Amino acid sequence: METVAMLRYRCAPFARETMNKLKDVIQLRVRYSETDQMGTFYNSRALEWFECGRTELMRNRLGMSYAVLEEKGVFLPLVEAHLEFQGGARYDDLLRITSIVELHGRAKLRFDVEIVHNGNGQPVVCGYTVHAFTDNQGKVIRPPEWFGDMFEKAKG
Repeated sequence: METVAMLRYRCAPFARETMNKLKDVIQLRVRYSETDQMGTFYNSRALEWFECGRTELMRNRLGMSYAVLEEKGVFLPLVEAHLEFQGGARYDDLLRITSIVELHGRAKLRFDVEIVHNGNGQPVVCGYTVHAFTDNQGKVIRPPEWFGDMFEKAKG
């Protein structure tokens, strides 16, 4: 039987030092519609929870919502996702979603996410998503200078 520490090690970004990266933590309660016949969350919901974490990280840490980013002509489509399912979560469980973002290569952001039970820290799912910077036509672009400045300022 794997321990919580061993499971967390599999999610490398959470085993490494997260200093100098943007991090945000939110809570989310499992809704009834997110559960399956076995009474646990349906696996595709994890990507929706990842989205909740990264959306709030952008809003809370960068001071910019996705909507404002898109109004400025910058889009972040998903280009890669990886999830490791580590445990269950049932209706009404309170979860803690920790999201960490870093610039990834020349034109991408990587969001590492860890979801655990809020009360006892038992792991539920961890992984990452990678998003390319694109214009409104879907053409890959480098992050605008104003975004890079905002990102560096937020890191402190």
